[in-house]
Amino acid sequence: MTNTTNDTAALSAQHCAPRQHALDQGAVARLLPLVPGWAVEHGKLCQSFAFRNYYQTLAFVNALAYMTHAQDHHPELTVGYNSCVARYATHSVNDGKGGLSENDFICAAKADALYRATAHSAAVAA
Repeated sequence: MTNTTNDTAALSAQHCAPRQHALDQGAVARLLPLVPGWAVEHGKLCQSFAFRNYYQTLAFVNALAYMTHAQDHHPELTVGYNSCVARYATHSVNDGKGGLSENDFICAAKADALYRATAHSAAVAA
């Protein structure tokens, strides 16, 4: 039996690297439990994040932008007043046809860590 919390932390500690091959369904199924709340929708790894207001939403989006720039792996974002939906996929795999790679799961784990930190700091400031 694996410890999902430790596995998730280990995933979050990794750094994105150039990927040439998409993950197969088995690999996606093994990695998905490491990013609770995320789901595969239309071939993308997706999660919706909720906030109390627009300021908190943008604080998270800015932190996410900083992290994704450092990882050189950028999500598609839909930003609302009190929510943000992040969608990850890797356009460069499958000879440019796209798919999911380990980078998507690494960034999802990092986004979750940012969300926990943002939610905690917002609760302290409230």
